[in-house]
Amino acid sequence: MTQHESAGKGEVVKPPSYYIAISLLHSQARIKFPVDYPYSPPAFRFLTKMWHPNIYENGDVCISILHPPVDDPQSGELPSERWNPTQNVRTILLSVISLLNEPNTFSPANVDASVMYRKWRDSKGKDREYIEIIRKQVLATKADAERDGVKVPITLDEYCVRTQVPPTDDGSNLLYDDYYDDEELDGDDEDDNEDFCYDEDDSGTEDS
Repeated sequence: MTQHESAGKGEVVKPPSYYIAISLLHSQARIKFPVDYPYSPPAFRFLTKMWHPNIYENGDVCISILHPPVDDPQSGELPSERWNPTQNVRTILLSVISLLNEPNTFSPANVDASVMYRKWRDSKGKDREYIEIIRKQVLATKADAERDGVKVPITLDEYCVRTQVPPTDDGSNLLYDDYYDDEELDGDDEDDNEDFCYDEDDSGTEDS
């Protein structure tokens, strides 16, 4: 993740993708599936306010994977980029997250957000109008999380919670090593071998 340094202040400015990632941890969205799913794509809408080049003001996400599988040369999209029945909720979420991190400014759903984003990008982070809007939205989602009693992780360590593995019950351990000693097992094998007699002249047929 790249970071830009604000000129004159020496302040490290995190890119919008950082704030968007934090915002997503408590953002609300809705996926609406059509009756003929998976042959037709679902609709993805953010219920939380999102300022992004590829998100309409009503929260609808404009992304190729959610567009019907029709051949439309005017759209600039390849048929392979559009919806197909092999897609699922996981691929949709991954595509949306990728889009949030790397906006498509060639076919924006929110023109104002697209222009503002390009100004931020082309100025190497000096134009902070776009990032300030994103930061305010993040603060709003964090406030919503606090009202709901949800702790929003900020750092990687907070996000990757280490789970405690419960101790195993010795009584439920069915490994043979708990009941038999290796030497005893080896001794049993030798005793078993002594019970068998082999005739070197025996060919295995009744005639011998």
